[in-house]
Amino acid sequence: MAHGQPGIGCACLLEQRKAAIDPLKAFIYLALASLLGLPAAVLANPVSQRVLNVGYYEFAPAIYTDAQGMARGELAELTRRVARQAGYGVRFRGLPGARLYAALENGSIDLWPGAQGKPELATHTLEGRHTLSQINLNLYRLAGTPAPRLPDDLAGKSLILIGGYSYWPKVNALLDDPGLDLRLLRTSNHLSALEMLQRNRGDYLLDYQIPVEQARQRLRMEALPYQRLAQVPIHFIVSRHARDAATIVTALDDAYEALRVAGEDLSLPSD
Repeated sequence: MAHGQPGIGCACLLEQRKAAIDPLKAFIYLALASLLGLPAAVLANPVSQRVLNVGYYEFAPAIYTDAQGMARGELAELTRRVARQAGYGVRFRGLPGARLYAALENGSIDLWPGAQGKPELATHTLEGRHTLSQINLNLYRLAGTPAPRLPDDLAGKSLILIGGYSYWPKVNALLDDPGLDLRLLRTSNHLSALEMLQRNRGDYLLDYQIPVEQARQRLRMEALPYQRLAQVPIHFIVSRHARDAATIVTALDDAYEALRVAGEDLSLPSD
């Protein structure tokens, strides 16, 4: 028994040293977190940081893919800031609309900073409580064209759409109404859509205001008259099939609120 006592003494000494070091380590992590504006849990255990797969589709200038394949734009940056505050990393993945929705439905995408209230996503997603921005869906026409009485004056007309975008029940009902006999002309981007309208290759353009304004300025076009069909709030949308989905939504909501209370500028371009 006496022969074993030195070992016991060494073990006690090690435990005492560990107890002394751990509080110091915790203090250092907290100090770094305060200086860098990062959650202490991220610095304390960076290896285990959860990385969220964030899906988006091209919606310049709010969120888009740059020449190096990186997600850029103010909505992308806000998503990074809020996720970092919540203790998450992010990995962005650009997808066409239909594939993005499918990825939210199967859980391969955790988060989409996108449109609230999509009926097809209702059973597959949880929505954050904060409105990040609002965008308008408009019906554009050339200057000098009379404002149509909706929906009757659209009968037999051609309507330019952006391929891959989806809309809301009222808008879809208008597009699918057999009595209107609409000719739907799809193109791949906002620049080509405006050029089609400008060249009278379609009677009207159905598109979102923020990307249309950017494209119009690039083309040096005059402002176009329009009628607003819908106003869409942008929220954090989390797949219900993501691991700990409810925890993610709450963490992002709390992080957004903490940044707002701290006086951070969280404003985004809105229509």
